[in-house]
Amino acid sequence: MARRPTLAGMEVPIIGSDSVKWVELSVAVDGDSSTTYPTPSLPLAPITDDCASCSVIGDPPLYVIWRIHKNLPRAIELLELSANKEFPRIGLRIAFPDALCPFAYICKNEIGSPANPYLLYTLTISGVAYVFKLRNVSGYTSCTAFPRNEVIVFNLQSYLNNSTITSVAATPGCLVVGKNDGSVACFQLGSLDQTAPGFVYELRNDLGISRLWGFVSRVQMLGSVQDLVIQQLHGLKLLFGLHSDGTLQVWDLSYRGKILSHTMSIPNSEGATLRRLWVGEATKDSSLIPLAVLYRRTVDVSMEMIYVCKIRCSLGDKISLSVESTIQNILLEEGECIDVKLTSEKIWILRDSGLSVHNLLHTNNNVEEMHCYALQEEFVAEQLFQSPELSSDDLLWIIHSIFSHTKDHVVPFISSIFSHRLLHHGVHHSTILRATFMDYNKHWTDTEFQSLTVGGLKKEIHSLIYHEGVSESPMSIFCSWKHFCTRYFHNWCKHNSPCGFLVQSSASVIGLVRKSSVTLFRDMEKIELLIDGSSDELLDPISFGLDLYNDESEREILMEVLRCIISVNQQLGKTASAIFYESLVGTSIISSEEIIPRLLKILETGCSSLVSSFHVSDLGGDFALEKELADHRNLRKFSINLLFSLHALSKKADSWGKILDVIESYLQFLVPRKVMQKLDAGMSFNINASILVQAASPIAKSMFDSAFDILLFVSYLLNISGQINMSSDDISRIQLELIPMIQDIVFGWLIIHFLCTTPSESPAIEDFSSQLSLLQIDGSTDKRSWNERLGKCDFPLAFILLLNIQISFGDPDQRSPQYLPNPQDIIGSVRDFTSWIIWGKSGEESNLFLKRSTEIALILLRHSQYDAVEYLLTIVEANSQREKIFRSIQDTGGDWCVLQHLLGCCLLAQARYGFHGMLKERKVCKAIRCFFRASSGQGASQALQDLSYDAGLPYLGFGEFFGYGCVASAAWKLHYYQWAMQIFEQYGISEGAYQFALAALEQVDEALSQKDDSGGRDVLNESATAIKGRLWANVFKFTLDLNHLSDAYCAILSNPDEESKYICLRRFIIVLYERGGMKILCGGQIPFIGLAEKIEQELAWKAERSDILTKPNPYKLLYAFEMHRHNWRRAASYIYQYSTRLRTELVLKDHQHVSLVLQERLNALSAAINALHLVRPACAWIDPLLEGNSLQIECYPSKKAKKTVKEQLVGDDVQPQRLQFYIDVEKIENEFVLTSAEYLLSLANVKWASTGKDNAPSDLVDLLVQNNLYDMAFTVLLKFWKGSGLKRELEKVFSAMSLKCCSNKIGSSSAGNDLRMRGLLLTSSTEDMVVHGSPDTGPMPQQSRGNTQWETLELYLEKYKAFHTGLPATVAETLLRTDPQTELPLWLVHMFKDFRRDRTWGMTGQVSNPASLFRLYVDYGRFTEATNLLLEYLESFASVRPSELILRKRPFAAWFPYSTIERLWCQLDELINLGHMVDQCDKLKKLLHGALLNHLKLLKVDSDDALSSAAC
Repeated sequence: MARRPTLAGMEVPIIGSDSVKWVELSVAVDGDSSTTYPTPSLPLAPITDDCASCSVIGDPPLYVIWRIHKNLPRAIELLELSANKEFPRIGLRIAFPDALCPFAYICKNEIGSPANPYLLYTLTISGVAYVFKLRNVSGYTSCTAFPRNEVIVFNLQSYLNNSTITSVAATPGCLVVGKNDGSVACFQLGSLDQTAPGFVYELRNDLGISRLWGFVSRVQMLGSVQDLVIQQLHGLKLLFGLHSDGTLQVWDLSYRGKILSHTMSIPNSEGATLRRLWVGEATKDSSLIPLAVLYRRTVDVSMEMIYVCKIRCSLGDKISLSVESTIQNILLEEGECIDVKLTSEKIWILRDSGLSVHNLLHTNNNVEEMHCYALQEEFVAEQLFQSPELSSDDLLWIIHSIFSHTKDHVVPFISSIFSHRLLHHGVHHSTILRATFMDYNKHWTDTEFQSLTVGGLKKEIHSLIYHEGVSESPMSIFCSWKHFCTRYFHNWCKHNSPCGFLVQSSASVIGLVRKSSVTLFRDMEKIELLIDGSSDELLDPISFGLDLYNDESEREILMEVLRCIISVNQQLGKTASAIFYESLVGTSIISSEEIIPRLLKILETGCSSLVSSFHVSDLGGDFALEKELADHRNLRKFSINLLFSLHALSKKADSWGKILDVIESYLQFLVPRKVMQKLDAGMSFNINASILVQAASPIAKSMFDSAFDILLFVSYLLNISGQINMSSDDISRIQLELIPMIQDIVFGWLIIHFLCTTPSESPAIEDFSSQLSLLQIDGSTDKRSWNERLGKCDFPLAFILLLNIQISFGDPDQRSPQYLPNPQDIIGSVRDFTSWIIWGKSGEESNLFLKRSTEIALILLRHSQYDAVEYLLTIVEANSQREKIFRSIQDTGGDWCVLQHLLGCCLLAQARYGFHGMLKERKVCKAIRCFFRASSGQGASQALQDLSYDAGLPYLGFGEFFGYGCVASAAWKLHYYQWAMQIFEQYGISEGAYQFALAALEQVDEALSQKDDSGGRDVLNESATAIKGRLWANVFKFTLDLNHLSDAYCAILSNPDEESKYICLRRFIIVLYERGGMKILCGGQIPFIGLAEKIEQELAWKAERSDILTKPNPYKLLYAFEMHRHNWRRAASYIYQYSTRLRTELVLKDHQHVSLVLQERLNALSAAINALHLVRPACAWIDPLLEGNSLQIECYPSKKAKKTVKEQLVGDDVQPQRLQFYIDVEKIENEFVLTSAEYLLSLANVKWASTGKDNAPSDLVDLLVQNNLYDMAFTVLLKFWKGSGLKRELEKVFSAMSLKCCSNKIGSSSAGNDLRMRGLLLTSSTEDMVVHGSPDTGPMPQQSRGNTQWETLELYLEKYKAFHTGLPATVAETLLRTDPQTELPLWLVHMFKDFRRDRTWGMTGQVSNPASLFRLYVDYGRFTEATNLLLEYLESFASVRPSELILRKRPFAAWFPYSTIERLWCQLDELINLGHMVDQCDKLKKLLHGALLNHLKLLKVDSDDALSSAAC
């Protein structure tokens, strides 16, 4: 029975080979080659196919790779690799006018210029050959055309003679083509000019006639040339040609003669088609040349086979070759053959299903003659759940069973698993991922896509997944992920299929060239081979070095144990390990410790009912029932079979103790090996480093999975311990020894895998240290390259660690590698790297990985890898807490303290750069907790002093402060807490700084009481007051930053340093002022406790030095502060000072600004008045607090008010020079009235400035009247004028108002007084200038009765005639003087007539009486009105009621202006004499004569009656 091939190795991708930027050059069309011969309609050469190869040139070697794509047929891609450099980011892509043949040849340019070290031969399908003189690939830049002087173009069409080219080969200076007619032609391109003799020749059967091109006919017709190979043997260049009829011919190119013609006798080749020919290298001490022929049989089923034979070479006078017997005939069962390489001992066959290696030297059945190397497709399929062994459906039902009670976390957990695996190294491929995005119509430019970090890619993938899902249910999201991974894997296989490979026998290097990447192969670790073995004959534990005492029996026990483990693994599937791993590295709500019990429950009871419901919804009821029954049968079968196997194993071993011994021995094999590291220099960033990291990842995952399988198995044994008769001692051994040992192994490989697969974190923009490192001051090129790749998917954390270690490939003494690593070297370097991670360079063991984890964390912190450090230290801490010796570690060593310190630094940096909101608060809380923990352990001071300062951490400075010796606990904590306080302050995190400041305060007294061990001096050189003052000042600052104002004020009160206290108080007031929080200070929310005077001083100091219009205004704050303290006079004084500064300091320019300032002055004056009204009238005066005056408050003012002294002003715009004086309420009220007038005028756009004197100027009243501000005008009059002065000013005002009526006779509208004064109360705001207490812009209620000047005059005359009874006469006289013919308003006439009518008879009265109106009529020639007025009153006098007759007869009861009547009579006579209005005057005279005659008669009667009554 044939055994399946042993898996010898795996493919390892080279990081960066999937993201090459191509420099594109095009080949110009040459007239000599293309124009002369038109492009044929059919190809003259083999059509384009995917192909690639690699040429090793020079020493040290350069690996030059060429690649041709079927989907890009007119271009060839070139890459230049060097083992001691990183994979090139730039490649060369040459574009041709026509499609290329699947052929290219690159060799060293031995005769050309050193600037062109390579020659490249290519051929198009139209028969045009090109020879390029290539520079180094890095020497090209993008331009339109390839330099013409560096390319040779030659058209072969004229030499084909109606034949076609079937194969091509090349050697330096010569291009060889085989044709379909069996002939072979050579063109000496690159060595001879195209016109030189002998440039073209044909290889014939004999040397003599070979030079006669075209003249001698062939003796024998051969089949078409299927393949040509040029191989060098003992200095000779031999051309091997394979014809379709099975003929093998060999020519010596040096002599152009054929030296072998042999018909291949391939067994069972009837009807087969010969396809390819490969010739191996001949060693110097061997005369045998291996040769392989690929042929395809199509008799029954199409299959490919490789015929392998050897050619013996005999050297003498003449070289002779002979074909030996067949060595092997290899059947290619699966996959199409892509390429074959031959060495003297092995044949390497590359198929699309894998790479197989066959031994050519041994045919013994006891020797393994075939090995295979797994391709990357297998790994990608497993990672994306595309293989039959790892189904994504199994993943879904296990996750649903685990999260049966937390359904909401199923979707995030599934998404986390898929996203981690998609971006896993070896799976993530930038070109393929972009192609998958394009399938979803997601497009980017090259720059946009290359700029995406790991987080950006995850975000874009998640957006596609959740957008594609029909709903957000777990099944919908799972289907979206499944579909995405299927598309991705399809694109992976399509766009990254193998094209060719490299076998460098001298260095044992094996490489693979894919469509869009380059990889190498590595050997398998022994444990991987052991796991891969599935049959007994392949499972040989002794050969793997296991420490088993009884080889045969213990070997059988181990085999049975492994079978049981495999059985458990197959029952759950490989997805169980994936879920367990995700619980460790992801953000699952279920911890990894809960996963194992839930998986065991699935093994015992099967999947949950929730999974069954999903089966019903997806498959239907019948199928779901059938599926559920099948699952139950499978579970019962598994349980019974495993139970029987365990019982049989127990009987075979006689006891479970022996079985546990075998398991423990096997576990030793899973522990990472210790390798002593001799070199500690950093490793350069080259291809070897990339290979090392990529190879370490799957090895670590295999070890992790193996350890997890054992952990699951022994946990299952504990669950069924009663069923398998396990003793209590065995149970205890498993619980106390085996499980902790397995968990440590799992933990170790988890760390290795995490470091090798987790992408690095890009430094934060605000991270100054990272930005400074990007400047690369005296930095190397390698470090610059590394820093540029931080945050990318292809740059894991392990690369950062490689900066600090040296891993050698091959020769450990060879610092710089010369060759690419071979499979054995890769495994050796992985062992060195994993040993360095776990054990360090010395290989010393440390408890619970604590010390080693801090060393790795320091390296990562230096490069700002905060997320990775947090995870690393957190999982190490969790692992240490799981151990029973945790307390002893915490108490006795400093490693735990260092871990907490580094974790705190990491969390603090995350809070500063990467998080906001609640997440930031959580990070800060964790960081605070870590720093407190770090300070609490014994040995913390010494351990933290030993930290390297160049680790990227904030400098502690403990050594300079204490000296490197033993430090007392309190002193150490005091300094450490102050350091933590400073670092939190530096990062702008006040909450943490506040807590550590308080913690430091607690240590001051104890620290000062302790003495230094050496000198007995105080540990601290400061006094307790100074230290506490500084710390309380910091507490104040941090609480103020946190807006904890009450706590900040308490910190001020607690500060023992008076100077520091007052500085903090000043800062407190400033901050409250800036934040608008003065209500806390002025509203009595905090106690003053002796600080009231200081607070007032600070506020007054700020008020004097602040801009008068600043908001909130300090004077208003002082007013509120004093009002709250019931210090009314001081409040009035400050607010009055505010008003004074507003008047004297502001330069009033624009109208709007003037109004606002005047309005603010009114508010201030109103507030001052209100405050003084709260004081007893005798004490209602203020001290204006002039500059330089003391700010002491007069708590008990004098009972007697002080006299007021006038201000002496220099000018309107200059600060007045004042003597010491006091101000009473009356002065402030006067100023309020003047300011109100000024404000109203400013609203009317009239500028008037108060002089500051108590007396108002007359021009102010005139301006107010002119602008119709009558209310304000009368207010000013009543406030500043008394007695005759007031009457005089009233007459002036009403005279002016009367004149306005004369100019607006016909109902002209008037603005009237649109404003009026309100109360004097000030309701002040700290933010805005308010209008309360200032003139209102609303109209008076009384003015609603009219809107003309006459009505306004009537209104105010009626209101103010009580102040001066002559005002109606003044108005009438002004009207008549202005226009004697004007008609006086009826209401004005009534004012004359109605005055004291009920108490007098005749025309008597005060100033404005009928007599004065009569006089005005006479004075201004209104004789008709005068006569009628006189007649009216004479008739009234005569027609008195009988009841009043006795009163009229009293002496002096009536009076008439007889002199004015006489003057009226005379003026009427004068008019008659002059002949003016004779009739009218005569009529008036008659009326007047009759009335006077009757009046005199009545007076005569009354006189007689009066005399009679007197006589009686």
